[in-house]
Amino acid sequence: MTQPLWEVFVRPRRGLAHTHVGSLHAPDAELALRNARDLYTRRQEGVSLWVVPATAITASSPDEKDSFFDPAADKVYRHPTFYDVPEGAGHI
Repeated sequence: MTQPLWEVFVRPRRGLAHTHVGSLHAPDAELALRNARDLYTRRQEGVSLWVVPATAITASSPDEKDSFFDPAADKVYRHPTFYDVPEGAGHI
């Protein structure tokens, strides 16, 4: 019997977001978390770990990227490239 696959995310000491670092097999969430700690934070580079069952992740297909992401291209207001930045404005 194969064990479930878990995806592992680590938040580094100098970061605000968790980043996907790899996968592992474990029978349950607690053991997945312990194994993730041992495998992916050996040098104490992490301050937080997430383990997520791979079956709980829904992802877009790379083969459908054009049709999936095309609707975003017609919303120019989402890209601030046409706004005028006032003279003397600081770091905007």
